Amino acid sequence: MAMATKGTAVVTLPSDTQILITREFDAPKHLVYRAWTTPELVERWWAGDMGKVDSVEIDLRVGGRWRYVMTAEGGFVVGFHGEYREIVPNERIVSTEVFEGAPEGEAVNTLTLTEVDGRTTLTVLVQHSCVEHRDGHIASGMETGMQTSMNHLEAVAISLA
Repeated sequence: MAMATKGTAVVTLPSDTQILITREFDAPKHLVYRAWTTPELVERWWAGDMGKVDSVEIDLRVGGRWRYVMTAEGGFVVGFHGEYREIVPNERIVSTEVFEGAPEGEAVNTLTLTEVDGRTTLTVLVQHSCVEHRDGHIASGMETGMQTSMNHLEAVAISLA
């Protein structure tokens, strides 16, 4: 598997139904986790350079729901939502993710944070139910938007120090 270098997320396809995102951050994992799970902080990074965040709702508990909505460049509204299945603070979050424009393509995301010497490696394993949904996710342009979102996420996490 390829390793992330600072500032660049690496996207790999471990199986026909999976997407793996790996990125290293110059911040401790508790700050990356805080930036990932606090609504007013998510508002600062989630849209990257692709638009403006309209709303972030996070009910951070097992069985709790989350929903993010943005207005993308060009004026179209994009929404995602899901439910938290497992939460280990500062280490792991398992949740569903549904792109509201393609609700049949629900995925299960496993976020893992590991820290070495004050630097955090974030991995997100996206598990789709079939290759068509995985390929649709890849074809959506997610990687371009995700790269800028991750850059903003790092900036927000560093600002919390």
